[in-house]
Amino acid sequence: MGTHQSADNGRMTLTQTTPDVPKPAIHAYESLTPDVVLDALASIGLVGDGRLMALSSYENRVYQIHLENSVGKAEASGDLVVAKFYRPDRWTDAQIMEEHAFANELMAAEVPVVGALELHSHTLHHFNGFAFSVSPSRGGRRPELENFEVLEWIGRFLARIHTVGSAKPFVHRPVLDLQTFGWASRAVLLSKNYLPLDMESRWLKAFEVAMQTATAVFESVGDIKNIRLHGDCHPGNILWTPEGLPGAGPHFVDLDDARSGPAVQDLWMLLSGDRPQCLQQLGALVDGYEEFRSFDRRELVLIEPLRTLRLIHYSAWLAQRWHDPIFPINFPWFGSSDYWKGQVDMLEEQTEAMQAAPLVV
Repeated sequence: MGTHQSADNGRMTLTQTTPDVPKPAIHAYESLTPDVVLDALASIGLVGDGRLMALSSYENRVYQIHLENSVGKAEASGDLVVAKFYRPDRWTDAQIMEEHAFANELMAAEVPVVGALELHSHTLHHFNGFAFSVSPSRGGRRPELENFEVLEWIGRFLARIHTVGSAKPFVHRPVLDLQTFGWASRAVLLSKNYLPLDMESRWLKAFEVAMQTATAVFESVGDIKNIRLHGDCHPGNILWTPEGLPGAGPHFVDLDDARSGPAVQDLWMLLSGDRPQCLQQLGALVDGYEEFRSFDRRELVLIEPLRTLRLIHYSAWLAQRWHDPIFPINFPWFGSSDYWKGQVDMLEEQTEAMQAAPLVV
């Protein structure tokens, strides 16, 4: 029996569950031992001194590593780096390199983004079947989003990200839309026994109604320009350096979910609390944003449909990674009837939220 607490920007469900999903199989990451990690870095001329710390990441395997050799220090601009080993079979090399190129464009425009280092003329490397990259290690704390000045500051930098992002499209990375996050997620969940028999019909009905509502909202907005986005701009992916210190302000990390979509996607995950609080937070973000770039307010009606798509996609994300041993350990409640009852309840709540008046600033 496990305890599940699901939260998405203020909405929370607490249930007691018993996991009932397919048994996980051997996963590629089981062969990614500390020795393999250090050997991978050595293959590109970076020699670790043995100090290696795993950083929090479910999607990839990410390690903070202290370097030993002076050549590595010179190339990596310090003796502390972060190595990311990409989840096998998720992104193609072309998609990963497109992410790296986007980060390089942002850094060239002096937007504070932490991108992959170019080592031996490459940002993407391969070792023992793993694709990996190395980035400088950057410290910082979570931004104080209750501070409107902080939100305005973040809004200014989001506008600068979007200015670069709108200059040209992604060629290889996908679009965030009803198909990729909605219908494709449904197909994943129906492909195996992730939906228990006692909840399958209820979830499918709630899904269909929610998707019909989301589709109607998207169609009501008309033509919205999709631009290159951060894609997963929640508070955990923004590190804050206090004023008075070098590099004060926000810097953005983890472009792993970069994709095309409406600009509001990079704003709504920074909102929390009740409607008046969200209105104030959104107003501060947009005020900062519009110091550098105009914001299409028609996109505000897409906040709840985008939240709905994220909730649906989250279940498919768990299902697709269930064979990774860390997922049954950390998400033992996934696949139970209680979990899916919670998902039905959230989809029904989201259907109501999508039909309510949108936030307006």
